[in-house]
Amino acid sequence: MRLLTWNINSLRLRLPLLARLVDEEHPDVVCLQETKVPDPLFPLDAVRKLGFPHVHFAGMKGYNGVAILSRLPFTPLADFPDWCARKDCRHIGVVFTLPDGPVTLHDFYVPAGGDIPDRELNDKFAHKLDFLDEATRWFTATPPARSILVGDLNIAPLEQDVWSHRQLLNVVSHTPPEVERLNAWMKTGFVDVMRRAVPPDEKLYTWWSYRNRDWRASDRGRRLDHIWMTPDLVPAFRSMRVLKDARDWDGPSDHVPVIADLAF
Repeated sequence: MRLLTWNINSLRLRLPLLARLVDEEHPDVVCLQETKVPDPLFPLDAVRKLGFPHVHFAGMKGYNGVAILSRLPFTPLADFPDWCARKDCRHIGVVFTLPDGPVTLHDFYVPAGGDIPDRELNDKFAHKLDFLDEATRWFTATPPARSILVGDLNIAPLEQDVWSHRQLLNVVSHTPPEVERLNAWMKTGFVDVMRRAVPPDEKLYTWWSYRNRDWRASDRGRRLDHIWMTPDLVPAFRSMRVLKDARDWDGPSDHVPVIADLAF
């Protein structure tokens, strides 16, 4: 199975880029975040023409939204919370029935958190922390097994996940309260397999701001996109690639796709 995760930053706007990505990389399963399309307007026919007969999505107008596109049949998950009671389309899940047993796949888009890293001064940051706490409680109460969790988690947890640990310690996405909560969530039963492929002491980014005129020269990136697996599935993990060159495509997302190759 070739699994791809990508914050596409508007599915309808970047549908041609998705088509290019599928043509070049041949993924079996694609997890998208920030699709920005309400369900009645989801481009289902166009997605199916790309070779994905099995599609599950949850979206809303203008922001958020997640989708899973698959060549393999699956059963959508229904038993999970309305995170923070907001109905804001930040999580979907499916179960694949594979020869050696079922595999659950979660696709998350964690709140970005705004600009001020203070829950008292910034409701968006408070929402982000609450979302992380709620996710941790839910996975603690429902321990994951044979599960994969991917998505834009909007946190770069390690020092080498950002271009400058010192300068970003008080910047939303790398602050201690966020990192502590992300680590607590992961410890409910997951392994960060991206860092199995690239050692923690090496730089690894998946996002570069639109504000950088020459993003490649400045290389002020962050690893906001993640692939986690439960320990019982880690033996299936073969490799991981960050498709950095996609950031140079015409009209790109500020995130780039991440691919994991798995052998079930």
